[in-house]
Amino acid sequence: MPRRALDNPLVLGILGLLLESPMHPYQVFTELRARSASAINRGTLYDVVEALVAARWVAPQGTERSGNRPERTVYALTGSGRDELVRRLDSRIREPRREYPEFLGAIAYLGALGPGGAIAALTERARRLRERADADQERLSAVLRDGVPRLHVIEAEYALHQTRAEITWVEDLITEIRDGSLPWP
Repeated sequence: MPRRALDNPLVLGILGLLLESPMHPYQVFTELRARSASAINRGTLYDVVEALVAARWVAPQGTERSGNRPERTVYALTGSGRDELVRRLDSRIREPRREYPEFLGAIAYLGALGPGGAIAALTERARRLRERADADQERLSAVLRDGVPRLHVIEAEYALHQTRAEITWVEDLITEIRDGSLPWP
């Protein structure tokens, strides 16, 4: 179990948050949910934390109690955990990987919708992406106005640029379907 858990994509996020400050797993869970658009399973997160402890990348630092809630163990990043975080970050930043988002799987079968259905679905997607981009831009601007260093929110900036690039691509595709430059079998 621990080896497989160490391959979980949550490892990077957990180590990164513990680099910021020691915290208990529930704090990690809420921070990851707040910072990520993807769903996070709390049970899986606890399994990954156990694996990180077994690997000696994190260590219990103590416990804390808030009100009448149960005591929670606070974990801190160890030296070897920091080394592993740096190794993983360096690798992920240097080496582009083909990631397979759900949209890529769906767009491969766009033809099944027919031209009218494709235009309707893509138009709706573009609208929703613009709404997301506007909301993300507002949040990012507010955080930067509050004095958070840009380096600490660089991933939000990257995600915003990805969203804007997707909007452009989707809108260009809609134009190609409408004007017939994308042949429809």
